[in-house]
Amino acid sequence: MSVSALLLAARIASINLCTDEYLLLLGKPQEIASVSYLSQQPEESPLWRRARAHHANYGSFEQVLAARPTVLLTMGGGGRATSLIARRMGIRAVDLVPPSSVQDVATNLRTVAAALGQPQRARLWLKRLAELRRTNPPRAREAIYLGGGGRSISEGSPDIEWLRLAGFRQRPLPGGRASLETLLVHPPEVLIESNYRKGPASSGTAWLNHPIVRRTKARRLSADGRVWTCMGPLMIFEIERLRKAAG
Repeated sequence: MSVSALLLAARIASINLCTDEYLLLLGKPQEIASVSYLSQQPEESPLWRRARAHHANYGSFEQVLAARPTVLLTMGGGGRATSLIARRMGIRAVDLVPPSSVQDVATNLRTVAAALGQPQRARLWLKRLAELRRTNPPRAREAIYLGGGGRSISEGSPDIEWLRLAGFRQRPLPGGRASLETLLVHPPEVLIESNYRKGPASSGTAWLNHPIVRRTKARRLSADGRVWTCMGPLMIFEIERLRKAAG
């Protein structure tokens, strides 16, 4: 069998929530051998319904063998031993780059599409990403991205670049955290609140319900915290949504 035929017949297993995202968006059902159990949880992934149609694993290479993959997706090394064992068993190991920039997401899209033997599948996503960059709002509103316990994001992280594409400029914060005093005395123009695991049983998000946070003069927008966990291609939808919500 030729190399091109092998690629066309690829069945890919992903053992990481973040690699699941690329596979579920680019792969056809018959090409998806296994995904991590996390992507099947509604509180962890917007793609959970799609993910539940496939074999689940708990991040272990051994657990995906029964699904007979031809390609194994990992991220950031994925365990050198895992990749080595996969190769010895005739399974191609493809290691994606943990995104440190928007460009890394484009690179990973191309890599997964190529692993599927269908490079053209990345084109629509790359086109939408290029359009976001082309139409980057000229004015960036001062904002604070706010997670549980006042956690925010820091300069140099890919979150900053994504926020800028949405039209916001993250305010520098000591230690990457917002304080209640800051929100009371010097509120930002926009407060972007992560809804990740937001519920009555979550002590981390209880901070967001403090009266000072509720009374802030900042305009409040909600962010899908599940998407911000991996900052993969689903961020394209998130940025488009935030732009519309901001008006």
